[in-house]
This record gives sequence, structure tokens and C-alpha cells, in this order.
Amino acid sequence: MAIGVKETLKGLQGRDFLTLADYSREEIEELIELAQTLKSNYKSGYRDLLLTGKTLGMIFEKSSTRTRVSFEVGMYQLGGNGIFLNSKDLQIGRGETIADTAQVLSRYLDGIMIRTYSQADVEELASQASIPVINGLTDVYHPCQVLADLLTIKELKGTLQDLKLAYIGDGNNMVHSLMLGASILGMHVAVATPNGYQPDKEIVAKASAFADRSGGSVHITDQPQEAVQQADVIYTDVWASMGQEEEQEKRELAFTNFQVNAQLMRLAKSDMSFMHCLPAHRGEEVTADVIDGPHSVVFQQAENRLHAQKALLVALMGVTDKEGVLFAKQNPRN
Repeated sequence: MAIGVKETLKGLQGRDFLTLADYSREEIEELIELAQTLKSNYKSGYRDLLLTGKTLGMIFEKSSTRTRVSFEVGMYQLGGNGIFLNSKDLQIGRGETIADTAQVLSRYLDGIMIRTYSQADVEELASQASIPVINGLTDVYHPCQVLADLLTIKELKGTLQDLKLAYIGDGNNMVHSLMLGASILGMHVAVATPNGYQPDKEIVAKASAFADRSGGSVHITDQPQEAVQQADVIYTDVWASMGQEEEQEKRELAFTNFQVNAQLMRLAKSDMSFMHCLPAHRGEEVTADVIDGPHSVVFQQAENRLHAQKALLVALMGVTDKEGVLFAKQNPRN
């Protein structure tokens, strides 16, 4: 069973994945379509060995559950290998330059995934490496999570165009990537944050420009009740992300009225879905009855990190023949 790849995806071979703003609507839509195909094949008992002999280096400066496991398992399922690289164990943790590290790793690996604090460091790594670099998370963006989120919404709703996504909480890396991905694909994004915790103005402007072209919209407010009116999806994240632990008490006070609970959910559409990138703090940003309730799709989201990232890895690191068919064999899954 061969997998055909459209010209758009063939053009992604060797590219970096640093932010969704670097990708066109067609490219993102075709990544989602490829993810659906790979997921369906795997559920049907096949392994698409599309990265046989390929190796992904995974640099972690920030700890992880979903990012590490999904990338490592994804490479295994595609016939390749994922190598965990703790930044403290690398020479980069002892002062070796990013440029030197990038050039060395480019001679060993077929791709690099990095999960770290600084977006500038990821961009420098990508500029110096001769192999694809994937942003597994920075303080500014979380594009891999949003690619999985868009896949999940497409599975649930059948479409993305004109759907309303309401985000309640901190104007962090999650909302930045959600605004970009959703606006590129024609969704309406309403973001409610406390004053002083709004998303980056330049990213809001960029998302608004994407929305103007796609038929979507971006709206920023400090009123959660306004944001969730007739929403198809309600999304939240922790109030204090990694590196902000010392702000926990201050943020709990600022975000008191920004909890996603049953009362807030009733303002959305009756068939709305609740999403959270995890890990979650029940009783803080979301109540247990919501995240563990019938509208919650958080574990479908978590699973889709695997399938969306497999599609990304195949698109960036795979090889196609002249007819656009991915090289590799499909073997029954043992």
C-alpha cells in the first residue's frame, strides 16, 4: 500500500518547522491529511516504514512527557530511530556554540527536534544546521502541539473553516501558535486573558493578517464569557508554565475569574469540545468535571501528537520517487 505525496508536501523535504507562520494553508492542510492517513493505517494494523535508516536527534532543555514519547515512538513506528539528548549532557551545556553543535549534529543525524526556552536559540540552530530542525517547544511557540490540535478538531468537526475556538488563560506560547494555525486555516479565534497577560502584539497582528486572507478572525478580550459565546472549541492551559513557578501565587490571583468550569461551558455551543495541551492542574485553570467530562477530548489530543508529528517527520525527512510516492515498505504491525 503506497502513500502518494502531493507536490506541496514534496516541497517540504529538508525544511525546518519553527513556527506555523512559516507554512502555507495548503501545506498545513496536507500535513493534517497525511497524519490522518498514517493514523488510519496504523490503526488498521500496518506500519509505514517511511523513515527506515533515518535518525532524529532530540535535544531537551525543558522536561517533557508527550513531546519525548511521541517523537521517539513516532520514529520507531516509521522504521527510524530517535536519540534522546539532554542538553546538560551535551557540550552545548558546557559552552560549545550552537553553530558548532549544529554542524556536528548535521553530520550524524537526519533531523533535529529541540525543546528549549529561547526561540532565538532554535532559529540559530536551524540557520546553522544542514538538516531539518523542528521546534518541539519554546517560550514563544508550540507548533507541534497545535498541529495535533488542528488534526483533532478536524476529526471531531469534519472541517476547520469558520469554526470558533475560544482560548481562556495566559497569553503564552500555546495561544501564539493556536492563533497562527487557526487563523491560517480560516477559523475564528477569541482569546480571553487578564490584563497584563495578553499575547504578544506582533503575533496577534500577524495572526489577524492571516485571518483577513483566510476568512477567519482574531479577537482579544479580558472577558472569558464574551470569548466563549457560541464557541465550537474551548481551550485552556496552565496559568504558570515551566520557568514561571515562582509566579504561581501571583498568577492564581490574576487568573481567578479565568477558570474553565461548567458555568462557562454553558455559554458555548451544546456540542462544543474542551481541549487542554496537558499537563493540567485540576481545580486551577479547569475544574475536574470539565476536563474529565463528556466534552473533553484531551487524550485524543495527546494521542494525536504522535500521528501529527509522524506526518511532519515524513514530510521533512522522507524521500519520494519521481511519481511522488514515498519510498518504503508497509509491513503488518506485530
